[in-house]
Parts: sequence; structure tokens; C-alpha cells
Amino acid sequence: MRKIGVLTGGGDCPGLNAVIRAVVRSSIRYEWEIIGIRNGWKGLIDGDIELLTDYAVSGILPKGGTILGTSRTNPYKNPENIQKLRDNLKRFGIEGIVAIGGDDTLGVALKLHEEGIPVVGVPKTIDNDLNGTDYTFGFDTAISIVTDAIDRLHTTAESHRRVIVVEVMGRHAGWIATMSGIAGGADEILIPEVPFDMDEICRHLMARYERGKRFSIVVVAEGAKPKDSDMVITQSSERDEFGHVRLGGIGHILAREIENRLHVDTRVTILGHVQRGGSPTAHDRILATRFGVAAVECIKNNDFGKMVALQGDSIVPIPLQDAVGELKTVKMELYEISKIFFGR
Repeated sequence: MRKIGVLTGGGDCPGLNAVIRAVVRSSIRYEWEIIGIRNGWKGLIDGDIELLTDYAVSGILPKGGTILGTSRTNPYKNPENIQKLRDNLKRFGIEGIVAIGGDDTLGVALKLHEEGIPVVGVPKTIDNDLNGTDYTFGFDTAISIVTDAIDRLHTTAESHRRVIVVEVMGRHAGWIATMSGIAGGADEILIPEVPFDMDEICRHLMARYERGKRFSIVVVAEGAKPKDSDMVITQSSERDEFGHVRLGGIGHILAREIENRLHVDTRVTILGHVQRGGSPTAHDRILATRFGVAAVECIKNNDFGKMVALQGDSIVPIPLQDAVGELKTVKMELYEISKIFFGR
């Protein structure tokens, strides 16, 4: 009987449980034993595991979050942790790992693969910014949540004749802002890929007022920044183990500038973690399930050092090195579509 481990690392997102369930159910077909590794790479360092049975994953398909827990632990921060990780793999007899995560989690997976540890990656990032895959699960849920919020904010903005700035997730890539902004009919969309011009934003908003539209919705990704500055707005200078600071606050700066320049009542809504919470959409449940099944097939075929990816209508294994290290940013032809509606 083969033993494989599964873990979830980085930020949570809807669909993680669907992947775990698919890994367990697919492995049972081959009479494998599935070891759940708690709290990402930290669980493999600490030896914090649980046996995942068919019963353990019953009913988790529609649940958000992850039954295994997660963390942003980087085992390479301390060489002793790598040895502990290796010792625990041997101790528990784990012959392969399914690592579900984004650029950081899969970056660790790639290093471990290069050191001879059998790993298969499953792409997980709510920002949809991983290379090699057309979409990541959780993204569809996030843009659905944001679009619904924009729809709701439209009515209150129109009633009070306000500008409402909606700040959404998107550290380096503005996929959520762009897609939800288009779907929700936002009047301005600001993303990290395109530094914004405050004068231009105000001209667009004023043009709407001059045309008789006395309200506006501005969607901004948390990592967006003005043309005259390379500095992103942060909540804290503290960094996690992968060197990331916590972003947030650009919405308030924008709102203050808009109100001061246009003398229009302006409010801010920061959606924050609500974007990554709750039940996954049908699309994300199906995609996550397909990823989990494909990851088990990679292990069955000893096809390690790969990440399962959606390309077109197919799930295919690609080298981990093709997926990490360089982010997938918003396609400019898509962003150009959104700009058609600015100031209208």
C-alpha cells in the first residue's frame, strides 16, 4: 500500500476542500493511504498529521476554507526544518506529497523536488496570478463575491449621489479587480499592472457628472499605485516568512483625493477576507476536483516535480519551474475592454 501526504499552504480560498476530497477519493481507488498534513509545510516540520479516510472528507465539497488548516511557513528559513521535514517523511512512510498552494508554497515544492523529495503541485491562488494555468480555483468565487458587492454598492451610491471606492485583493496582479469590475459595471478600475494618474481618474469621474450621472464606482486592487510612485500602500511593515508585507489602504487614499478634488461625497468599502470566504462556486468545485484527481494520477505515474494546470479544456501536468517565479499578470487587451467604459 502506497502512502501519500496532502497539504494546503498560504492563504485559504474556496475549493481547497474539494481538492482534498478528490485526492482522498481518487487514492482510495488504488488502495492508497492518505495522510493529511496540518497547517501547510509547518505540519510536515512538526509531524502534525492525520489519517484521511473516505468518512473524513464526506460533506466537505461545498465548505470553504481547508479542513487541514494552513500557514505561510517557509521551511527554508531554517536549515534544521528541512531535516525535520525529511525525518518526518521517513517516519510516516510518505512516498509522495500533493502540495496545494500558490507561488510561495509551490516554490518550496520545487526546491524539495530538486532535492529528491517526490512532490506534485496543485495551483491555488485567489489572485489567479500563477503561470502555466488558465485559471486557479477560488478565483471564480472571489469575482462572484466582488461582483455581487459592486451590484449592491451601485444602489446605495446612486441613492446618495456618492463615489464609492471598492478595494479588492490583488497584490501584484489585478485579475479580481478587472474581471469583477467589468462584470459589475465599475466606472474606473485600477490595477497594479497600470500605474494610475489621479488627474485622469478625476477627469473621468467629472465627465460622468457632467453627463448627469451623479454617482460612480471605483474598483481598486490593493497593490495599485500612482504613476509618480513605486510605493504600494501597506497596513504594516512586518513581513511573513516569504518576505511579504500586508497590503491595504489604497482605497482610503483614493477616496480622500477624489473628495478633495471633486468635492463629492466619497466612501470606501474594503472587501478584504470576505472575498476568500464561504462556499465555492460550482465552477471552482469542478475545477478543484479535476485538479485533485489529476494530481493523484501524476503520483501514480511517478510524474513528480509537476503542477497540474488548466490549459484550454484540459488538465495537464507542467514542470513546477514553469509555474513559479514569474507572476501571470492581467492581459492588456482585457484591461483595454474595461477602459471603454471609463467616464461613461
